[in-house]
Amino acid sequence: MLSIYLDVCCLNRPFDDQNQPRIALETEAIITILRQCQSGEWKLITSAALDAEIAQTPDLERLKNVKAILKIAKIRVISSEFIDNRARELVELGFSGYDATHIASAERSRADIFLSTDNRLIRKAKSLSTLINIAVDNPVEWLMMITQPEEPTHD
Repeated sequence: MLSIYLDVCCLNRPFDDQNQPRIALETEAIITILRQCQSGEWKLITSAALDAEIAQTPDLERLKNVKAILKIAKIRVISSEFIDNRARELVELGFSGYDATHIASAERSRADIFLSTDNRLIRKAKSLSTLINIAVDNPVEWLMMITQPEEPTHD
């Protein structure tokens, strides 16, 4: 069973302006992923880091909606010295404070994938893939990759 860590960008995406094709596509992918988590096929991960960043949301309706999404999470990562220390290492590699704490939380939970809609974060994570212990991808790219049928082999 896959375990998935969605960052705050992903959790907010369904509540963004859907008139832009990229946003609408990412929203569809995220909703598909959330449905899989809700049905018990996959596990959604939440964390103290997500709670802390989400609490900064000024729009109370959006805040309520994002918190509702996280209620389907089956795994919760709590703050720890390990996460604090690992986040510091990741900040030294150039990640922002929140991004570093999310990556450290995802690593700690042994998530199968860390998903984000932040291109800068994804590029940095991929360029440092040998130094981080979690795969990072865009939800659309990842969903397309894992749901592709196997290519038949021709003997």
